[in-house]
This record gives sequence, structure tokens and C-alpha cells, in this order.
Amino acid sequence: MLRTPALIAISIGALVMTATPAVATPTTTTTTTATTTATAEPPKGVIDAIERDLGISERQAVARMANEARGNQAAPALAKQLGDRYAGAWFEGPESKLVAASVKQSDAAAIKSSGAEARIVTRTLAQLTAVKDGLDKAAPPDTVHSWSVSPADNAVVVQAADQDAALAWAKSAGVDTGAVKFADSADRPKLLYDIRGGDAYYISSSRCSVGFAARRGTQVGFTTAGHCGSNGQSTTGYNRVAQGTFQISSFPGNDYAWVATNADWTAPGVVNGYSAGILPVRGASVTQPGGSVCRSGSTTQWHCGTVQALNSTVNYPQGTVSGLTRTSVCAEPGDSGGAFISGDQAQGMTSGGSGNCSIGGTTYFQPIGEIISVGGLTLVTSDGGGDPDPPTGCQGYQSTHTGSLSSGQNAYQPNGSYYQTTTSGTHAACLDAPDGTDFDLYLQRWNGFSWSTVAQGITPGADETVTYNGSAGYYRYRVHAYSGSGAYTLGFNRP
Repeated sequence: MLRTPALIAISIGALVMTATPAVATPTTTTTTTATTTATAEPPKGVIDAIERDLGISERQAVARMANEARGNQAAPALAKQLGDRYAGAWFEGPESKLVAASVKQSDAAAIKSSGAEARIVTRTLAQLTAVKDGLDKAAPPDTVHSWSVSPADNAVVVQAADQDAALAWAKSAGVDTGAVKFADSADRPKLLYDIRGGDAYYISSSRCSVGFAARRGTQVGFTTAGHCGSNGQSTTGYNRVAQGTFQISSFPGNDYAWVATNADWTAPGVVNGYSAGILPVRGASVTQPGGSVCRSGSTTQWHCGTVQALNSTVNYPQGTVSGLTRTSVCAEPGDSGGAFISGDQAQGMTSGGSGNCSIGGTTYFQPIGEIISVGGLTLVTSDGGGDPDPPTGCQGYQSTHTGSLSSGQNAYQPNGSYYQTTTSGTHAACLDAPDGTDFDLYLQRWNGFSWSTVAQGITPGADETVTYNGSAGYYRYRVHAYSGSGAYTLGFNRP
């Protein structure tokens, strides 16, 4: 029997429908997504809070925010350029100097040309991540509080109250303990119930905080912590007026949720910074370790600190949660679910931590990117909240298609399918994505059993072009959001 792409797709689709839960897929119509370029001047309230909480001058705070905005754009490109030699990036010093590491001395020049300081280390980021993944598979004792990759230490750092027990646990996991560093941790992290982030909302008698406004299609809602509520639970707002219903919730494992709100609630795309004022949200660029970050919550309001580690796994009494970001920001019960923001860039939602805002503490947040991608959501921003037109740079092609992707997602064009050519000739395509993102383009051909890539555009920039001389057959384009999110336009010609 002739095995065509259509027949294979139908059989795979049947398996997926019966074997796995439904998940959101990238949209192929013109929808909204926040851009990730952070160029606007930070609000005065953010500068004041960073100056206060980090003990630096106003000049240093301004320089810090500018350097972090540039560094957060440069880091993904460096990771892509260095490939499997890359060992991570972080910020250092009161003005956040970007540092990037590699295991090869020959990469120092490329790192310096990007504006970063070069460090040569012994372990790659992939090797450290493999060590952390090994620890993730081993059940930790109660005295082990969290663990995460620290590029600055070139190690996996384990926070524990009993370091002997922590070492024994690491050995039992079968990982290279030479790549593990142990640090004292007096208090075990706990979930911050009675929560909120930004403005309060209520689930029965419990209180949580709003994270960030986000849409699913035309449905308005907001992100928050998964431990705040389960799917189907109703919420009321800070004013106790009926508000919405949990439609996405994941905890433990993850700690994210999305509440769909009713028509009485609007989404301006801002964060309540309390003493810092009402703050705009303009994107979701991830800040690197050492970078500044601030948190808004209904109990302790507005506090700032620094990012200490990305991709942390936290051993809560209620279950282990992976993929969290560790910070030096304080928080208390009632702050859970609230907004973590760096400048005007959304970072995530308060999960849990230890300590308090009188003596200081450690707080973890769930990065916003995961629920945006998994839930098929669009971050609402203050410059229109999410309906920018797709870029229009690819004009004059036979076929033009638009879509929207969150970081890490893929889309296939034309229209989730493929096209057929009956003659040999040139295939040419142009991809136009939002400034500040890194979208890639792949031309794939059906070889009778699977799709194989025959041409690609994978520069560190937002826009790509592809040209390929090929024989008759079935073809399709894969659009991949390597980093950043937003609407794109794809134009292509075929023989």
C-alpha cells in the first residue's frame, strides 16, 4: 500500500487521541503574543525598590537594569552559538555584568564579542543538567530542601539542613558527587497558602494572588500558582465579586494554574507594585542568574532581590516540584501565585519558600513560559494586551501564512499540512518574526516513511530565509520558536 503523509498523519492522530490527554497546539491564525524585547526605561518605583533591597545606588540600579535587558537577549544567542560547549550564563556585581562560560578556551573570543565576560570551566551546562536530572529521580530525605544547577559554581547546588544526609542521598542517586555542592539551609520551603500576587483573589476561605493576565483565544484570565486551586474551583476577586474558574491547574510536579474570568473583569496587562505604583508588562524575557527580580503579593506587597538559580527542583512536604526559579526575594503566606517581574518583563508566579520579610528569606517561582506554552495562552501586555498584527516583512511570495508561537513551540505550514510539487525546481521561503526573538525555519521533504529536513535557516535572529533546489514530492515548512514568543509571517514559493 502506498504510504502517504496523509495516511501516516491519520494513524498517528488516532493513537494520540486515544492514548494521551488533549493539549493545546500552536495557533495558525493571527493571534496575540507578547514580544520579548525589553528596551523601555524601567519605572521609577522599580529602580527605587532595587536600590533599597539590593543596597546599591540609583545610578547602579539604572545601569543594572539596562545591562540585564541586553544580557537577557544575548544569553540565548550565545547558548545557540556555543552549542554543547556552553556552560551557562549569569550576572555579577552591582551593575549586573553578564558572564558566560564554556569548556573550551577557544570560545573566549566569541563570548567577549557578545559583550559578556568569558569563564572557562570543566563541566558543560548539559552535564550539570544531567546530574540534576539524576537527583530528580531519587526520593530526597526531608532534610534536603532544594537543588538546582548553578552555572556560576559550575555545579549542582543542594540546599540541605543535614549535609551528611544530603551527600548520602546524592550518592544513592548514582550521580557524580564531584559535580554537587552542598549549602546550608535552615528552613524547609513550604507552600505559601492564603495567597496572591499583585491583587488578592479568593478560593472559598483561602486567599491567593494574581500572577499575570493571559488569554486563551478570546477568553481572558490570569496565571497563578497550581497549589492555589484545582480545575473547576470558583474564585472571587479582591472585592469578593464573582471572578472566574480554574481551567488549568498542575501541582505537584509543576506549580502553575490559569483562571478563566467572567465578562466583569478586564485585563490591562499590568502589575500592582504597591509602593512602586502600577507597573506595565511588556514581555517575558527570562532574566539570568544574578539578575534583579521583584515580587508583588497581597500580604507583603512589593519586594525585590536577585535570581539565584534557574530550573530548581524543590522538595515540598506536599510533593516535589521541578523547573522553579530560586530567588533571594522574601515572601509570606498570602503572597503565593503573585507576580515576579524583572523590569517590565514577566518572570513567573510565586510558589513557596522559607523565611519571611522581617528576617529575609528564599522564595521560588514557577516560570511563566511553561504554562503559556502548555496552555496555549498569550501573555497580555500593557501595549495592547495581545493582538498585534503579524510582521509583514515577507511580501511578494506565492503563498503567505501567519501564526503565533510561544517559546519552544513548533508550527507546520501550510495550515498544519504539506504541499505537493509535480516538477523539479526551486523552493524559496521567508520567515518574519518579532524583533528580539529567535525563530528558525526548516524545509522538510517526505521520504516515504518520515519527514527529513532538506534546508534550514537557523541564525540567532528573528528572520530567516531558505532556498532549495529539489525534485518532485511532498514538502512542508516547520517554524520553530527557539526563544521568545509572538506572531510570525511565512511566505514561500514552490516550483
